[in-house]
Amino acid sequence: MNKINTKLALTTPWFFHPSDQLPVNAAANQAFKQFQIRAASPADLTNVAEIITESFHSPNGIWGWAFPLLRLGIYEDLRHRLASPAPHHVCLVAVDTTAPTDNLVGIVELGVRFGDSWTQIGKSFPYLSNLAVHPRYRRLGAASELLKACEKVALLWGFKDLYLHVLENNHQARQLYFNAGYQVHQVESYWNTFFLGRSRQIFLHKYLPHSSII
Repeated sequence: MNKINTKLALTTPWFFHPSDQLPVNAAANQAFKQFQIRAASPADLTNVAEIITESFHSPNGIWGWAFPLLRLGIYEDLRHRLASPAPHHVCLVAVDTTAPTDNLVGIVELGVRFGDSWTQIGKSFPYLSNLAVHPRYRRLGAASELLKACEKVALLWGFKDLYLHVLENNHQARQLYFNAGYQVHQVESYWNTFFLGRSRQIFLHKYLPHSSII
């Protein structure tokens, strides 16, 4: 466990000790899955990189040959961030506790950024990224539980707001965030969205009531 996660463990023991965590039940297709949220460890990096790469890049098509390179790049970026001494960064994973082994099914990262065109200049804010769930476990509640865990961590860090980006054409992700209480803060448009036909990014915001920490 890196320095960041060790520090968090001292202030949020429920977050890292399985015996203190309450499993979350999610129903879909008459089946129930139980998910446990914990901090990622170096041993998780291979599975985490695989889930992120599969979620944001296709292994098929004309760019399929680049999939292993993309996965390696994501792995190295994650390894660097996990070892970084940054005071506010955590990588969380969702684990299926009903599986015979420690089956990792989802991941999200939470960090702190400083204001630019999105928010007030010089203002720091918690930013959520790389939310991804294994295809077999989507729509079973893992993503929602990862979002709730990020809200609790942001509150423990002393923030009352949480921000993230979502692509305008990613309707499933947009619905997930809207259902979780996020609202549109800004719709971003750049020259390449018009000339290259790329989807615009939507900057979302959620105010975190103190009750979210309970």
